[in-house]
Amino acid sequence: MSFGMLGIQFGFALQGGFMSRIFQTLGADKDAIPMLWIAAPLTGLLIQPIVGYMSDRTWHWKFGRRKPYFFVGAMLSSIALFFTPYSSALWMAAGALWILDASINISMEPFRALVADKLPDSQRSYGFVVQTLIIGTGTWIASNLPWMMTQLGVPNTAPEGVVPDSVKYAFAIGAFVLFSSILYTILKTKEYPPEDMEEFEAEKAKSKGFLVGIKEIFGSIADMPLVMKQLGVVQFFSWFAFFTMWSFATPAITEHIFGATDTSSAAYNDAADSVGNYLGTYGLMSMFAALVLSFFTSKYKINRKLLHLVSLVAGGVGFIMIYFITEPWMLHICFAFVGIAWASILSMPYAMLSSSVDPKKMGVYMGIFNMFIVIPQIIAALGGVNLLYKLLFGEAVINTMLLAGTLLIIAGLSNLLITDRKAAHD
Repeated sequence: MSFGMLGIQFGFALQGGFMSRIFQTLGADKDAIPMLWIAAPLTGLLIQPIVGYMSDRTWHWKFGRRKPYFFVGAMLSSIALFFTPYSSALWMAAGALWILDASINISMEPFRALVADKLPDSQRSYGFVVQTLIIGTGTWIASNLPWMMTQLGVPNTAPEGVVPDSVKYAFAIGAFVLFSSILYTILKTKEYPPEDMEEFEAEKAKSKGFLVGIKEIFGSIADMPLVMKQLGVVQFFSWFAFFTMWSFATPAITEHIFGATDTSSAAYNDAADSVGNYLGTYGLMSMFAALVLSFFTSKYKINRKLLHLVSLVAGGVGFIMIYFITEPWMLHICFAFVGIAWASILSMPYAMLSSSVDPKKMGVYMGIFNMFIVIPQIIAALGGVNLLYKLLFGEAVINTMLLAGTLLIIAGLSNLLITDRKAAHD
């Protein structure tokens, strides 16, 4: 049932790894890149709670509850992913990113809710870890696609202001994988109807209407469990750190490690391909970490809080190491540590959350939980990253990695706020 996450992660990995490269190719200044990303988290802030709320109240005898949203999101995401690298101006690329992220968000949280729908609490750590294993696979493959295309002879350079063919081919492959993997999940996954159909229909009729739905969403936000608020602090610092990486890893590493700044030069595009390859390491490591965890959680109970704390601190150390390394190959070590954090971010918070909310509201709470992902990204995009890294560490763009590492360590230590034993343990 998690196979569709492979395709979703293809979309996210290509978006996260190469949108900044596309923006730079189209003439964006490094400090302007976070602002160009702002449409993506803003869209998630609006769409995911609404989609989660709607999916909680959806049931069709043939199409199920979550699967209709998978399909709509898959169609729109695939189209947006294919056309994004053909943007000829910055406003077009920013608009394409907005459409792409909105479309992926339509599918994303229903997938999270589906895991909680189908598994009892005792198996949810295992379920989310297996999902993370698939996500890690997608991250690694997708991050390496432009490099693979270059190795196959596809040009990775183009005239100034034009995205190279290697990136265009990678996005096209990503669009195909995204749609086909989600379609496979739709065809192969069985969803169960509500236990009491009459009660389900009565509740749906009672909450009928757009304004009633909005009121219920805000009511759910006001009544969110304490564990969700505590996890929100952890999520805030975690996703601020990763947004910093997605926005600045390419310009920071191509400049600091490879000494390449001319975005139309072969040296820059070779370096950018290499950055994608190194970024793929965090996907590969998250896949390995998830594989180990999947074996472990299938047999033993775990302390989710402690595991998440250690994993995030390890990722923070990995980001900070990027500043100090002397050879490009060492980036594999740095991003391996980051991959440990990524594996935990994609599984442990959702396992802890799913143990603390009403199963009937799983979709809407998964959507609301996304607020703690997108709000830090919005703050970062509105100047938070530029202000903090320059204020704390200095003007050089590589200092963004020091900022990301510091924030991820703070996120790890914030797990100490979580005191609910049911959430912290299987």
